[in-house]
Amino acid sequence: MTLQNKKIILGVSASISAYKSAFLIRLLVKKGAEVRVIMTDAAKDFITPLTLSTLSKNPVLSAFSEGDQGLWSNHVELGLWADLMVIAPASANTLAKCANGLCDNLLTAVYLSARCPVYFAPAMDLDMYRHPSTLRNIQSLKDFGNIIIDAEEGELASGLEGKGRLAEPEHIAEALELHFNTDKQLAGKKVIITAGPTQEDIDPVRYISNHSSGKMGYELAESFRNSGAEVTIVSGPVNIKAPAGVKVIRVRSAQEMLEATARDFQESDICIFAAAVADYAPREKAAQKIKKKDSEMFIELAKTPDIASEMGKVKRDDQLMVGFALETNNELEYAKSKLERKNFDMIVLNSLQDSGAGFRYDTNKITIADKRGRVVAYELKSKELVAQDIKAYVIDYLGL
Repeated sequence: MTLQNKKIILGVSASISAYKSAFLIRLLVKKGAEVRVIMTDAAKDFITPLTLSTLSKNPVLSAFSEGDQGLWSNHVELGLWADLMVIAPASANTLAKCANGLCDNLLTAVYLSARCPVYFAPAMDLDMYRHPSTLRNIQSLKDFGNIIIDAEEGELASGLEGKGRLAEPEHIAEALELHFNTDKQLAGKKVIITAGPTQEDIDPVRYISNHSSGKMGYELAESFRNSGAEVTIVSGPVNIKAPAGVKVIRVRSAQEMLEATARDFQESDICIFAAAVADYAPREKAAQKIKKKDSEMFIELAKTPDIASEMGKVKRDDQLMVGFALETNNELEYAKSKLERKNFDMIVLNSLQDSGAGFRYDTNKITIADKRGRVVAYELKSKELVAQDIKAYVIDYLGL
């Protein structure tokens, strides 16, 4: 457990989402961390110190001194004590104070005294979050070397929909675990992963697609991220939350996936084509819903762009390309052919003949073949473990 025995200061500022700090404390304590909580006075209007002290098993601090006996909450000592500090929720007011060096409460004093890494998880309403002053303050905090855990999108307390929700406690805890992760074999490597299906429109309400869930691509993203890589997912429509710290570019069609992949391809070190891209799309999309009239309907289809082939044409010698093949017969023969045609360095073969492998399963059974002639078959495993096997193969192939 990467948080075992880690000393973490949790700062809680005034936000309706302060109730989530209770869940965050519970997660951090379960993972073995020692948590000390500092609240602003205004935060007490949203959640009580008693709740947070009970969960953290430490007194909650909010003032420079307690009572009339001269007990001092030494902000310098607190700043030196912590291995990491996270302010969640970080209100617009607290962000502004920290970004501009204002120091009128214990939380901001500890922030200015902290020698450890500091994370901010902003939470506020939509228009506050996108106000130029807030954006400037967030950028200033980044420039100081702090880390921002981006707010998430959804329904806000005002009833508006958009960005401003405090990141879920699980995502914040995951980001803190990553900070202490010592597996850095892929540090400095930029990885692009395509994932999920594409949807090719017939008319405004119908489309052609496939059964891909995107699970394999997202597991790969998490696994490569855990080894220090900078990961981007170009994702078709899926119902999966992105791992913390992974950039997600959402697309629908094969053409959109090609364009999104091409934009970042030249900057990537490793590109993994795990998406199940539709091979064909309607030649023309009807502007209006097609009415049911005749007993039969014919749709003229055209081939979609072959994303992997297009990237293979411009691939640098120092880039690694990993393809996927899902076959039903002559599997290895077809996979090796695809390996050569598309200029892959290695290909991951799935067979629909294998029970528990393929679309919508939580398991997979793969064989990896590379252009050096090596072929390795693996047993049926969870997709999480399969992703680790693929990552290990890549690391070995690169000699890292």
